[in-house]
Amino acid sequence: MKTVIAGDPHSGKSVFVTGLKEACKKAGIYPFVITAAPDGEGSWFQDTSKNDPDLARKLKDNYKSKFTPEFVQRIHESVKNISLSNVFIDIGGRVSPENYKICEKADSIIILCPSAGAFGKWKKFAHDLNLEIIAEIISDYSGKEDVVNLGTPITGSIHYLQRGEDITERPMIKAIVSKLTGKVIKCAYDWVDIYLKS
Repeated sequence: MKTVIAGDPHSGKSVFVTGLKEACKKAGIYPFVITAAPDGEGSWFQDTSKNDPDLARKLKDNYKSKFTPEFVQRIHESVKNISLSNVFIDIGGRVSPENYKICEKADSIIILCPSAGAFGKWKKFAHDLNLEIIAEIISDYSGKEDVVNLGTPITGSIHYLQRGEDITERPMIKAIVSKLTGKVIKCAYDWVDIYLKS
């Protein structure tokens, strides 16, 4: 499965991708992350930020660039040709021709936005590319807990996506890992366990 992680800028997407990847690993699934945005922030950024924030910022600034036809074609080919079973494609925070091209060969999408009103353009993006919407998630930075509405797609919110926070045990992350992997994921929240076993 090739799953696009999409959403508006400043939604905590980098924190979300890192947490989702780590939660998958805890469940025995080892996803591959394709960094598909030329913003200089690869999948390495979170870990580097924890250990050396100044170095992380310097490296990000050095790698930051704009979309070029060569970059878009290279990422498009990577998405098209990768044959691993669990792939996350971390795209930039705007609906654009470049992101359309990059995501042409993806299968599904997770949308993370700061408000419900921002989902429309991303849902159209998903529809245009025939991507299954796995989840529509509001990033609630000020929130105190996740809100998870299990269904197709999963909807709700995830709270406080802050660099350095371990979000692998959050109910929203657990629900998504279960959906992506088809595995029962143990959670401190009984209702999640009940849903995943049914």
